[in-house]
Amino acid sequence: MTNDMPDEPAIAIKGLYKIFGPDPQSVLPLVQEEGLGKDDLLEHHGHVLGLRDIDIDMAPAKITVIMGLSGSGKSTLIRHLNRLIDPTAGQVIVNGEDVLGYDEARLRRLRQETMSMVFQKFALLPHRTVLQNAGMSRRIRGESQEIADREGGKWLDRVGLGGNHAQYPHQLSGGMQQRVGIARALASDSPIMLMDEAFSALDPLIRTDMQDLLLELQNELHKTIVFITHDLDEALKLADHLVILKDGAIVQQGEPQYILLHPNDPYIEDFVQDINRARVLRVRSVMRRWDGSAQDFAGAVDPDATLEDLIAQSGGDAGATYRVERDGDPVGVLDMKDLLRALVPARPGDAAARDDSAA
Repeated sequence: MTNDMPDEPAIAIKGLYKIFGPDPQSVLPLVQEEGLGKDDLLEHHGHVLGLRDIDIDMAPAKITVIMGLSGSGKSTLIRHLNRLIDPTAGQVIVNGEDVLGYDEARLRRLRQETMSMVFQKFALLPHRTVLQNAGMSRRIRGESQEIADREGGKWLDRVGLGGNHAQYPHQLSGGMQQRVGIARALASDSPIMLMDEAFSALDPLIRTDMQDLLLELQNELHKTIVFITHDLDEALKLADHLVILKDGAIVQQGEPQYILLHPNDPYIEDFVQDINRARVLRVRSVMRRWDGSAQDFAGAVDPDATLEDLIAQSGGDAGATYRVERDGDPVGVLDMKDLLRALVPARPGDAAARDDSAA
């Protein structure tokens, strides 16, 4: 696991457990102290283990992506952040405060002012216009209709719906409806955005457009975003910090490029083996650090370029070496042979073999 997060996270989850059932506290020690698993807890004790010992630091102004298959606990986890669900044990700390200690009034302010949420099914009010939907968070907060319309209209224009203010949700396509959902979240001016499978109901091309829009907005606004998905391609595209769950527990977390190159578990290796690595991996993840040594270079490349970009630039020359430059300054060297090695995924089980040999 890599430690790519700053010392002061916007959101810190510490030792979080969630058990569903008639008496979760009675079986919590079986999970915490005896290591009882999900299947045994359900079969022998009639309780469902939702989350097990979750520790995540979410950096301010970054996108943290929580991913996993259905039943992994990712949607349960995001609902703890604004306390739509309360944990069986653990802490949820937002901007230095444990939200589990909030009373109803303070919790309401958290949901209205600190966090906004974008849902998978859009969650638009059908009897309200697009403009009214976009400004809804302002009205709920008690602000005037004039302010709500001004802020809602501003963000509708920003997400490309400037000519749709007077329409109703049923008159819009799915992608356009989700743009309204994003505009509504942005109109709240909340520093934290929670996005639960926000693009999974969209067609592939529209989904790609929405991902690009989110990254464009993030480059401008620098929100703290928590994004839930079951799609690894989407996770690798969006994440600054990636957390992969299985059966309610974290299997691996860290910088996405590192996870792709260094999966620590056969479960992760299965996930990443079919990814188009050339399209996802960046030059900075494969290059050697610049040491000032003189040699002949075939050209210069940006550290954030994809390996696919460099393959096209090289014209297929597997013997070329490139100087990696950021803003004109050398930061590394990339030999095409290293690039080719990075394109070959680890086989399932290799991580375990490496661990055994190291021991």
